[in-house]
Amino acid sequence: MATHAYIRNYETGEQVRLDMEKIGVDTGGLDIMVPKGKFYTFILKDVDARAANIIKQEFLSKGGEAALAYHCLTDLGKCSDMILMATESQYRKILVKFKKQPFGLSDLAGELETMLNNLDSPRNFEIQCAPSTIKLGGQTRIMGILNVTPDSFSDGGRFSDAEEAVAHGVRMAEAGADIIDVGGESTRPGSASVTVGEEIGRVVPVIRELRNKINIPISIDTSKPEVAGAALEAGAGIINDVTGLADDNMAKLAAEKGVPVIIMHMQGSPRTMQDEPDYDDVVDDIMDYFRERIAIAEEHGIARARMIIDPGIGFGKTVEHNLEILRRLVEFKVLRLPIMVAPSRKSFVGKLQGTEADGRLEGSLAAAVASAMNGADIVRVHDVRETRLALQIADAISDMKQ
Repeated sequence: MATHAYIRNYETGEQVRLDMEKIGVDTGGLDIMVPKGKFYTFILKDVDARAANIIKQEFLSKGGEAALAYHCLTDLGKCSDMILMATESQYRKILVKFKKQPFGLSDLAGELETMLNNLDSPRNFEIQCAPSTIKLGGQTRIMGILNVTPDSFSDGGRFSDAEEAVAHGVRMAEAGADIIDVGGESTRPGSASVTVGEEIGRVVPVIRELRNKINIPISIDTSKPEVAGAALEAGAGIINDVTGLADDNMAKLAAEKGVPVIIMHMQGSPRTMQDEPDYDDVVDDIMDYFRERIAIAEEHGIARARMIIDPGIGFGKTVEHNLEILRRLVEFKVLRLPIMVAPSRKSFVGKLQGTEADGRLEGSLAAAVASAMNGADIVRVHDVRETRLALQIADAISDMKQ
């Protein structure tokens, strides 16, 4: 029988382990060999040239690779970005040595070690919120969008009547939504803000009535602490803040009430966010933003177990930025927090397909599936039933990778 070669693209160490078990590898050797089968690439920014040279030497000595700027070899006064390439096993050995090295390498070792652990850990989260706990991991959860505004970009005015809004929320719950997200202020590009009183008047009656009719969590989509507070009193159990807790009072409220928060990224404000958005690297810049906002949330007393991150598709991003975020969504896993993505009916779908908001179902489903398969734990959508059916297939494929 002829010998043939086949390729594998392992995404987790567990996949490596399963294939080794299939071919009958000795159980005693699995723990040694599995980390050698998973390859990671990291980018470092602004590395001290002295540290860069040590990193280069250590990676080469262990069989890995570290790319750096040529000037680091001749000018130790300049910093350099670096690209690290090695197996998990090689990283583990190198990081042990880095912990004893100067020039910031000890701190870097701790950061890389945490990132490695987060990337290969099972993504099982439990979000504690009224009236039930949301379990994440395996099945992608769906947040149904309920806009009670007259000027939403997608369904403005359709559910501004409280009775119809409640009926629609019930329909989404019956169609398979795991969370209903109620918003009383449009955040479409160029939108103007509304008063606290007006926003409360829109959302509170709907939330109060929904709480009596459905048995799944309700989130309040607002950037105003006063609105969030009123919504929580009415029965909401999650705060979804498009400004990423920019108002300290929102963080204080979430900590005081012990409710989960969705921290979203937005460049600029709804009125200005699409005025030529610009990034050095869209995913890296959003990562830096999340690290800052997570630290601030923790300072105010919000536990990491109550945080969800949302990269903010369409909020201060071009079509290319949005596609880059969806393609590289898995990179946000290093933060070890649940990831929510909201691509539904967004303008980037319309621009790619030449469709208006009410004709973007197919494109929205494709974006939701891509989000789920690239790491999203929750997708925020308008079309719940259709998305649930599409995600059943995406989740089944992803289960094969666990």
